[in-house]
Amino acid sequence: MKTSVKLASYLLQSKAIIIDHANPFTWASGWFSPIYCDNRKTLSYPEIRDFIRDSFIRQIPASFGHPDIIAGVATGAIAHAALVAEKMELPLIYVRSSQKSHGMENLIEGDISVGQTVVLIEDLVSTGGSSLNAVNTLREAGLNVLGMAAIFTYGFAKAIENFKNAGIDLVSLGNYHDLIDQAVNTGYIQPEFLETLSDWRKDPGQWSPKP
Repeated sequence: MKTSVKLASYLLQSKAIIIDHANPFTWASGWFSPIYCDNRKTLSYPEIRDFIRDSFIRQIPASFGHPDIIAGVATGAIAHAALVAEKMELPLIYVRSSQKSHGMENLIEGDISVGQTVVLIEDLVSTGGSSLNAVNTLREAGLNVLGMAAIFTYGFAKAIENFKNAGIDLVSLGNYHDLIDQAVNTGYIQPEFLETLSDWRKDPGQWSPKP
């Protein structure tokens, strides 16, 4: 079984991803969505978190070579990045979403040197905005960002465009299409719901649940 299909099964099994067309969720961005993803839940399941870790360890060298540092995007990806860094025997850093208001006022936590290469680990990519903010933070600190590896991406056209414009390669262990296929095949959702999901994914920023 390929990685993305097995991951889809794990995400549904652990309720890291919930699909509910009758009671849509509201994202932090204000978008309505029939899908909610919280990959932090996978950390509670040793078999799943080990699968994610080992999949990253295979994917990162294949896509980006061997970085000097593994970085996690706060907060959802920090634990996953720590697991990967430990297994790869690499230093770990993480990137805050906003600057601390006390102490050293860091955006980057951990030891770095100008010119080091780094691969960022992200738990979820939607539009890519917060992920690319982390990329910019590392670049401004003088690090060479080789790319980003995510647990899951919705594959929105806006995200693809944003990563292309930023000159950053994104690889993801899981994807939307395999998730939906797995949800249908296992009876998690019914085929008649596919039209709703298709409408949402075409224009998620403007989609709203039907009354």
